[in-house]
Amino acid sequence: MSTCSYTVDDRGVALMIINNPPMNALSTPVIKDIRAAVEKALADDSVRVVVFTGEGRAFIAGADISEFTGLNTQKEGSDWLKPGQELLNLIENADKPFIAAINGFALGGGTEMALACHMRIADESAQMGLPEIKLGIIPGFGGTQRSPRLFGTGRAYELVLSGNFINGRQAAEYGLVNRTAPKGEAVSEAKKLAQAIALRGRPAIRAAMKVIRTGLTMSFNDALKLERDSFGSLCETENKREGVAAFLAKRDPVPKDN
Repeated sequence: MSTCSYTVDDRGVALMIINNPPMNALSTPVIKDIRAAVEKALADDSVRVVVFTGEGRAFIAGADISEFTGLNTQKEGSDWLKPGQELLNLIENADKPFIAAINGFALGGGTEMALACHMRIADESAQMGLPEIKLGIIPGFGGTQRSPRLFGTGRAYELVLSGNFINGRQAAEYGLVNRTAPKGEAVSEAKKLAQAIALRGRPAIRAAMKVIRTGLTMSFNDALKLERDSFGSLCETENKREGVAAFLAKRDPVPKDN
């Protein structure tokens, strides 16, 4: 039985839940299950947005530390990380938005999973952090790279080098999450955001995600050209014609997928 599954509502919002009691640790089999669910959701035309969360009192409370006992060479450690890095890259580079609903403990690989999602909403009492330094290692699923890019080098150094935890409110102050939700409401708040996004046409969503993601790797002027070219391409779509017509007619647009 898979430790990660999803259901899709009639608006195209998928709720993907990891369920690996007691704390949803990222063991090798769990990483495989999540990847299979992500690939299935990306291929599912009914899915427009994915909300990712954990069952119970944890989002993901880190990697399965018991697997670390077998990592005693540079190659063993490096090879062990590959599936996790590939999974998080798949999520980050997806053309469908992923929203992390951080409902409890999100430590180590859990924080790294959240960082790979496009948006993050945390329970105000959630506990987040990158505590790998306490084990004599460092984050390995992209935590050392995504954290400074998202919320600055100073705070990234602080989290990585101290191994300290921060709560949801502090995570919002850091810029680690978009915002917090009252205790117990992270999933419902993430669903509201997902439903708003699901109302938008897919061509514009895909283009916006590509431009934001790719533009960060380019010079500012090259990124502006990419934005300009993408805007121009969208002008040829039915979705753009419907959106403008709906605005002028003072009605809600009907999203088109072309």
